[in-house]
Amino acid sequence: MQKIRAAIVGYGNIGKHVVEALEAAPDFEIAGVVEIATVVGSNLQASQPELQKYRLADSLTKLDNVDVAILAIPTRQVESLAKEALSMGIHTADCFDIHGKIVDLRRSLDLVAKAHNTVAVIAAGWDPGSDSIVRVLFEAMTPRGITYTNFGPGMSMGHTVAAKAIAGVKAALSMTIPLGTGIHRRMVYVEIKEGYDFEQVATAIKSDDYFVHDETFVVQVENVDTLLDMGHSVNMTRKGVSGKTQNQLLAFDMKVNNPALTAQMLVAAARASVKQRPGAYTLIEIPVIDMLPGEKEDLIRRLV
Repeated sequence: MQKIRAAIVGYGNIGKHVVEALEAAPDFEIAGVVEIATVVGSNLQASQPELQKYRLADSLTKLDNVDVAILAIPTRQVESLAKEALSMGIHTADCFDIHGKIVDLRRSLDLVAKAHNTVAVIAAGWDPGSDSIVRVLFEAMTPRGITYTNFGPGMSMGHTVAAKAIAGVKAALSMTIPLGTGIHRRMVYVEIKEGYDFEQVATAIKSDDYFVHDETFVVQVENVDTLLDMGHSVNMTRKGVSGKTQNQLLAFDMKVNNPALTAQMLVAAARASVKQRPGAYTLIEIPVIDMLPGEKEDLIRRLV
């Protein structure tokens, strides 16, 4: 079996778990790790000894024979870096997580992917991502009805990164608190850099697109690390109608380590990318069987 050569772009919380997921996958090999934001080479290897067996670089152009780039990077960096990779003939998988901008990203990357005979699998975390697939299945089972997706309590990776990017924030943690019926509260705990006003920082966080749509509270703390917990959860319910039969109730529930599950879904998306025609796809457009390793008939025999 010829293995898929994957490069990991970004070596933060998610990138570290992507390496672990690739090491555990039977059909992948790691082409290298790209770390753009910080030091590379021997310095990164010294601080992260688990990377000593892999090639490190500050650009995809410095790695050889990459089939797919797994973009374990902040959402707001995805579009530019995905376009760069796709233009090089490299497929991409990302965990873009701003729901309202997914359609725009898909259109943008679709043009580049088709022009360079590549594939981009976008928004491939767990929400958006695997939860999106569950929502589609729920709606297929009950075409009329309402689905409520309730997150947490738990750490939101995307919201935490967004809060850290605000001027004056030294460290941050954004917790998602479910209020029911798909409504959430954001609790943002921050350390403030010297010379910055907390109230101004708090106002900037609440005005960011990640937070402006939810009730958000910003709390100043001395040490964010004492609060840190990578756990998260989701409870999804749908009450609807199958045909003309009402009162169908569906439920899906999971409690997870956030970056580990995101990383696993990125690897599944990367696997699926090499099986699609050129273009950009969300996970709900891809046959779920394409996300699994192994022969198709064996998977059908085992899972159907």
